[in-house]
Amino acid sequence: MKVLVIGATGPTGERIVEQALTQGHEVTALVRNPDKLQMQHNALRAVKGDVLDADSLLTAMQQQQAVISSLGTKKISLAPVTLFSIGTKNLLEAMQHYNVKRLVCITGIGAGDSKGHGGFLYDKLILPLVLKRIYDDKDRQEAEIRSSNLDWIIVRPGFLTNEPAKGSYRVLTDLTGVTAGKISRADVATFVLQQLTDNRYLHQTPLISN
Repeated sequence: MKVLVIGATGPTGERIVEQALTQGHEVTALVRNPDKLQMQHNALRAVKGDVLDADSLLTAMQQQQAVISSLGTKKISLAPVTLFSIGTKNLLEAMQHYNVKRLVCITGIGAGDSKGHGGFLYDKLILPLVLKRIYDDKDRQEAEIRSSNLDWIIVRPGFLTNEPAKGSYRVLTDLTGVTAGKISRADVATFVLQQLTDNRYLHQTPLISN
């Protein structure tokens, strides 16, 4: 499958690209700086651009069959954040332009109805005091996706680690009584890639966690 990966140079995006290539997918990576794309592979193509640049998204979207978004930011901001919502709006418009239907988007624990399921420290201190602006925009991001006519799956990982894949984890859509745990980025990548062809969680927001 021809797959466009957003956020390919991030720690989770790198694992998605690596596993996608191993599985035989043809990967296009939209990256601000192609030099940061460490991997080289005949089935990997880098397109210089940014989700906030609609023209570069249109270039990257040509001939794609699916999109994986692992969009992230390293900046903690107390000012309003718009990267996720505006970038995703541009992404959806590019997908609609080329009639690309499948979108697998990673957001995180604390987005939408997963708020309140991160444990006391995260729910009461980290999310409201440190990550509030980011997750306010991730809520808007999810709303943009939900209102689209795409075949979307929103994946909400628990607390990400760089540990090796365990190959087993919980996939939850009913969060009653649930507190998220850790999950490796490698396991997240495996789950995300499965969603390219699996309709089990279509139009749902599974939380994945050990």
